[in-house]
Amino acid sequence: MIGHDFGGATALRTLLINRRRFSQLVLIDPVALSPWGSPFFRHVQQHEAALAGLPDFIHAAAVRAYVETAAHSQLADSVWRSIVAPWTGDAGQAAFYRQIAQADERYTDEIQSCYPQIDLPTLILWGREDRWIPVDRGERLHALIPGSEFNIIDDAGHLAIEERPDALLSAIRTFIRR
Repeated sequence: MIGHDFGGATALRTLLINRRRFSQLVLIDPVALSPWGSPFFRHVQQHEAALAGLPDFIHAAAVRAYVETAAHSQLADSVWRSIVAPWTGDAGQAAFYRQIAQADERYTDEIQSCYPQIDLPTLILWGREDRWIPVDRGERLHALIPGSEFNIIDDAGHLAIEERPDALLSAIRTFIRR
């Protein structure tokens, strides 16, 4: 199971609450330890309906500006378009603000104490320059999961998947082969 950001939280909840077993777990800059969420998150949570009604061109610019803060390096325009595209249009725009408004620390708070119970091979990967979730969170998570491996991806932020895909895949392949 591989999970990035909230996908990491979902993978952890699936393992710890739903008791679904995986042979291995890879977490990439996961939302896993409180506190989390940005001032933007808090603003969206207070004004979801107003933001969901923004004109398309303003919304698209806002999404791109927000997501750009996750990157450490410059990404191609085509990458930004592919990241922003699912969050545009009537359904995408509403979904973008709804998923932020529904984000709640209780989803990680209720499993944090269970991390020491994880008993499967676990790899934690973190972009060294992650401004959304700092590296020290990865170090803390690594300390909580017995036997986990922790690798830092240099020259990458929260979007290591886009910024350093070769380094990320190399670390994952090495881990999976063991």
